[in-house]
Amino acid sequence: MNKEQIIDEAHQNYVKETMFDSDPKWLEPVPVMDMKTGEKSMGVRQYGKESFINKCKMDPEFSEKWGLKIEERELSEKERIIFAGYDYENGGGIGWNMIRETVDMDNSIPRKLITLTYNNEKIESYE
Repeated sequence: MNKEQIIDEAHQNYVKETMFDSDPKWLEPVPVMDMKTGEKSMGVRQYGKESFINKCKMDPEFSEKWGLKIEERELSEKERIIFAGYDYENGGGIGWNMIRETVDMDNSIPRKLITLTYNNEKIESYE
């Protein structure tokens, strides 16, 4: 399974399990208004896919409940230089600053590592 398939499956499972759930712990709070009185209050709804992803990233209890752990971290300069195919260990000297600037400016070289864990399956991707 790829990253998108994993996220889709986890979100679909979440949607199925919370379809008739009223436990606000697993639902997104939203403002609502009584159409007769105009009174405003808070209600809940299921998280959409993007909100579900963000909630999994930020809330460990939510993430654990739905079995989807999402970790993101920025790649270091060293990792980006190696990813670009340069020999970091033998770096230095004339041209080294140009390599660093090139790697920094090249948008095709990933800046972030994303690790998804779902059903004991771990997938890493770069963005």
